[in-house]
Amino acid sequence: MKFSVIIPARYAATRLPGKPLLDIAGKPMIQHVYERAMESGAAQVVIATDNAQIEAAAQQFGAETCLTSVTHQSGTDRIAEVAEKLTFADEHIVVNLQGDEPLMPSAVIQQVALAACTAASMATVCTQITTTAELFDPHVVKVVKDQQGMALYFSRASIPWDREAFANTAEILPDHGEHFRHIGLYAYRAGFLREYSQWSPCPLEKTESLEQLRALWHGHRIHVAEAVEIPLAGVDTKKDLDVVRAVLGVSAANL
Repeated sequence: MKFSVIIPARYAATRLPGKPLLDIAGKPMIQHVYERAMESGAAQVVIATDNAQIEAAAQQFGAETCLTSVTHQSGTDRIAEVAEKLTFADEHIVVNLQGDEPLMPSAVIQQVALAACTAASMATVCTQITTTAELFDPHVVKVVKDQQGMALYFSRASIPWDREAFANTAEILPDHGEHFRHIGLYAYRAGFLREYSQWSPCPLEKTESLEQLRALWHGHRIHVAEAVEIPLAGVDTKKDLDVVRAVLGVSAANL
C-alpha cells in the first residue's frame, strides 16, 4: 500500500520554542522524526513548516519540505494545505507524524497507515494506561472507544471515571477497568483532509486543545487500535527532552 508521511513542525511551541531544532544526540529533533518516517516504508516523507529556519535545517539533511501558512489552528490543518499543494488524489493515504515524536516506532507509523483503509475517516493508536499518575496527568490524552474500536471521546481528563473504585482510592487502578492513552499519530485519506480544513475549530476542540475532536463534532468516525509497539515519550516539556536525549544518546553511542 502506498502512503505519504507529512511531519508538521512549527517553531513557536509554547513550552519549548524552536523545539524541532533542539539538538538530540548531534542532530536536530526533526531529523530523528524524519528518519523514523523514512523507516516506515512511506513512498514520500515531507516536512511541513511555517518557519524558514526549520525548512533550511530539513533541507540540509536532505528532506523534502513544504513551507505553509502561519495561521493554521492545528497540525491537521497544516497537512491539509500540503496535500492540496501536492495534488494528492482523494483516496491517497496521508499519515500525520508530529514533529516532536523522535521515538515513534516505524512499525506503528505503518500500522496506522494500513488502518486508514477502514470505513473510518481517521485512524490513530493508543496504549493501555497502567498507573494512576498517567491517568490523572492532563498532559496525557485519554481515549474511550466502542466495541468496534471507534473513538467515543478524547480528553485530558481521567476517562472513563470508575465511580466505585475511585470513591475509595485514587492511588490504584481498578483491575476490571480499561484506560487508554491516546498517541497523537493519525492517518486519513486526502479527500477527508480537504473536508476537515473547511471546518472551523469546534467548541470541544478549543476547550480540550485536541484537534481530533473536530472530526467527532462533525459526525466522523475515528478508528483507534492498540499500538503494535509502545512508543516512548514525545517531547512536550524539558523533562521529556531529557528522557529522549538519554535514549537516543545511548543509541548513538552503540552505533
